Amino acid sequence: MNEIAIAKELLRIKAVFLRPNEPFTWASGIKSPIYCDNRLILSDPEARKIVEETIAKTVKENYPEADSLMGTSTAGIAHAAIAAWILDKPMGYVRGGNKDHGRENRIEGRLEKGDKVVVIEDLISTAGSCIEVVEALREAGADVLGIVSIFTYGMEKGLQRLKEADVKNISLTNFETLCKVAVEEGYISKNDDAKLKKFISNPSDPSWQNI
Repeated sequence: MNEIAIAKELLRIKAVFLRPNEPFTWASGIKSPIYCDNRLILSDPEARKIVEETIAKTVKENYPEADSLMGTSTAGIAHAAIAAWILDKPMGYVRGGNKDHGRENRIEGRLEKGDKVVVIEDLISTAGSCIEVVEALREAGADVLGIVSIFTYGMEKGLQRLKEADVKNISLTNFETLCKVAVEEGYISKNDDAKLKKFISNPSDPSWQNI
């Protein structure tokens, strides 16, 4: 798996956008120098081919016994579907909550007790949402082998949550690699890189803006 190649693609299509001098505002109110929207991968055929083939390869190499892929709602659904098609495996997805009509499903697609599944996630920050998906699948009787995510921030809170939930995550690329590529290719300066690294060490501390 080439973390650098994936990082280059995410930067090229601005799926991951770095703006340390004009920070974005997260829903929590935190000012962030980075914004990630991996849905943009689906709009770029070249990036989509590289990312989806890498997801499929990662599943095949690290979870060879997988019976099916399960996408997270909503951003992971398309990535799970394409990778499952490449691997010729069943696919489903997990809703954020149960439907309020019909069969009131939370898990869509066929899932049998004991099925070995891999969760496909587009982005991991604090890991809360993907762990909820893992727990829902486990409650339904699935054997969750792990997660394949496109990008992870590597935040301490997220890493700790994954450890506590006893779930393995493999990301195609990560914050550290992306920053390295961004400096080398002129997207940001070395001073910007220092801001980004201070931010990721403690996102709730706004002092990174003063570097």
